[in-house]
Amino acid sequence: MTSNPPLPVRPLRTNQPQLPWHHFSMRFSSTPRGARLARRLAGERLDAWGVPYGSDTHDTVTLVVAELSANAVSHGLVPGRDFRLRLSTEGTTLRVEVTDTRGEKVPALVEPSANPGDGDDGGEGGRGLLLVAALADRWGWYPCADGPGKTVWAVCSESALAAPSP
Repeated sequence: MTSNPPLPVRPLRTNQPQLPWHHFSMRFSSTPRGARLARRLAGERLDAWGVPYGSDTHDTVTLVVAELSANAVSHGLVPGRDFRLRLSTEGTTLRVEVTDTRGEKVPALVEPSANPGDGDDGGEGGRGLLLVAALADRWGWYPCADGPGKTVWAVCSESALAAPSP
């Protein structure tokens, strides 16, 4: 009879804070007020999950939520349709997803120009996604499988965003 050797145990990293698994999902009206409410509720939810107000991680994730929600209201608006915010955490990763019902307008990262007023959009497009790209570890979008629309997502790693506070 042979005995199986024990499986190797992965050592815990003590320098990276571990977030338990959390999930939050809510629909908001596609209005500036709805976008503001999404940002505020995301901030409250992060604080309840142990990511305190004023921390780099909290500020970064709420800014990403604000930008993606504002984009859903500005560019993904279909009158009478809401947008959905989803937040989830697992390990040291925070994921933000914003879903709107306008699938034909897909997000594109616009390179910053020397003259922000140049271009046919009046300089109003693309800067929010530049900010999201700079703040998040990665971001992207995918079309909705269950109907019209798209989901824009961003992933932030807490260990990369926040150093342990004294």
